[in-house]
Amino acid sequence: MTVHPANLPDVDAFTRPYWDAAAEGRLLLRHCADCDRPHHYPREFCPHCWSDAVTWRRASGRAVLYTWSVVHRNDLPPFDGRVPYVAAVVDLAEGPRMMTEIVDCPEPELRIGMDLEVAFRPEGDLHVPVFTPRRP
Repeated sequence: MTVHPANLPDVDAFTRPYWDAAAEGRLLLRHCADCDRPHHYPREFCPHCWSDAVTWRRASGRAVLYTWSVVHRNDLPPFDGRVPYVAAVVDLAEGPRMMTEIVDCPEPELRIGMDLEVAFRPEGDLHVPVFTPRRP
């Protein structure tokens, strides 16, 4: 297991495919073969039907903004150097909701339901999924 700073997740054998795909610019979700539903965050079982017949599947990378909050103060590194930033919840095109950050979008342009696409920000040796406005 690779241990990271407190602001980054630890990577183990189970989550390694997720982080390897992110480094290649691909977002993965867990998908249940029994109930045919995706879920996020990654788990070794389906939170809908409790099946363990789950595998990794590539997501489209498309989402819509569900809600957000602009964080103007956070004293914890590395967030203290990023303020203000947009903490958000997005609805992925495949169905699951995901906590993330919205980047490259001025605050006045944010709106519920806006179309987004995934991007990946390097953080140490990981690439963290963030979202940007989808360009036509």
